[in-house]
Amino acid sequence: MTSQPRLSNEEGHSPVPGDFDSPPGATAAPAPAGGGDELKAGLKNRHLSMIAIGGVIGAGLFVGSSSGIATAGPAILVSYAIVGVMVVLVMRMLGEMAAANPTSGSFSEYADRALGRWAGFSIGWLYWFFWVVVLAVEATAGAIILEGWIPAVPQWGWALIVMVVLTATNLVSVASYGEFEFWFAGIKVVAIAAFVVIGFLAVFGILPGSDNPGAGFAHLTDAGGFLPNGADAILTGILLVVFSFMGSEIVTLAAGESSDPQRAVTKATNSVIWRIAVFYLGSIFVVLTLLPWNDKSIVEKGSYVAALDSIGIPHAGQIMNVIVLTAVLSCLNSGLYTASRMAFSLGKRGDAPKSFGKTDANGVPRAAILASVVFGFVAVFFNYVWPETVFAFLLNSSGAVALFVWLVICCTQLKMRGIIQRESPEKLVVKMWLFPVLTWVTIAAISFVLVYMLFDDSGREQVLLSLLVAALVVGIAVVRERASARP
Repeated sequence: MTSQPRLSNEEGHSPVPGDFDSPPGATAAPAPAGGGDELKAGLKNRHLSMIAIGGVIGAGLFVGSSSGIATAGPAILVSYAIVGVMVVLVMRMLGEMAAANPTSGSFSEYADRALGRWAGFSIGWLYWFFWVVVLAVEATAGAIILEGWIPAVPQWGWALIVMVVLTATNLVSVASYGEFEFWFAGIKVVAIAAFVVIGFLAVFGILPGSDNPGAGFAHLTDAGGFLPNGADAILTGILLVVFSFMGSEIVTLAAGESSDPQRAVTKATNSVIWRIAVFYLGSIFVVLTLLPWNDKSIVEKGSYVAALDSIGIPHAGQIMNVIVLTAVLSCLNSGLYTASRMAFSLGKRGDAPKSFGKTDANGVPRAAILASVVFGFVAVFFNYVWPETVFAFLLNSSGAVALFVWLVICCTQLKMRGIIQRESPEKLVVKMWLFPVLTWVTIAAISFVLVYMLFDDSGREQVLLSLLVAALVVGIAVVRERASARP
């Protein structure tokens, strides 16, 4: 990675592109005909709306919820609610900063300005690392489903095909990414909404054509009570579900390539509450009211398939496989986009190779995309060759990055509020509630979860390895900053 000194403004902060000196609603500048160093505003409002809605629905919701239910029983609803509140508060803070200064680097650039260059460098690279590892996880998950349908193509072949197709989609233009994400995110959004509606009809015994009288809310307490495994299980459940929420912040990175970024960020921030309430709490509530939490089919088939089977939906397994595949492809597409835009931002700020901060004639950061996907391909290779060693290390060492990102967003917003009020108060169109009290409460909650992970057998390795990688990246950032400060 290259390093280049940068001038500081009068307050000692390193300047970042669009540092509250552009008019409200400013858009990304169009790239010059032969390429340049600016992204192109190619995302439409409908793209941003679906990215905002779909970004909060990861594949982990479909395939990971069963383990949370098995661990905490009906009380997993409390775990989802607690994490959901944390995400709402973090998104409110991020929305405040992003509405004032929409940029492809999002929280990394804000941390650069508010906390110091070392912070922007560190959280930017950690976030990039998280998403390129996710690429390997999702490519493998998609390959397993596709191999089940067409076994003539080996699993590694499907993983390769999926990665190549999505790389090509991202390389064409940001509009092609937006269009792909619009339709695939739309499928999973419609699927969950339909699941919630059908599920509630079945719960109360009014599903057309069904002989099932419905159990109402009885299953929430008829198998050992609402807290069958004790109150401690709620905290363990938090560790199992927290990472499935990662992705809500993607819209703030994508807003920099839209025609009206301030409006997009404001709308996404204001709607995050109902998105989490409907898609997470609503769908899990339906599962828990259709089946007792300790029903073996929830773990064997997956929570959503088991719920659909219980109300007599034919071919529930295959239907859910199609939905999970679209969620996987959506997550892959967004992961590659997100990783490449963070790499682009790091390149623009001199915290990555300069080529990462360049765009082609279509305004696409080609080098940043290719670098991200190459690491993704390498991670897929590790997953097939050394799944229990090298890939397990990559997976565990990125496991707590979501919490690190949220913590940095909170700390950044504490300082950025004053900077925005002092320099451009008119851009403070989204405000964090009860500032700074709720910001500090959120910091305390995230810190508590990280500390609790150290005492939990399932979370200890993740948080320790993630802290090791974070310490390494921060160390590199501090050394580079000191080196650049020397005369």
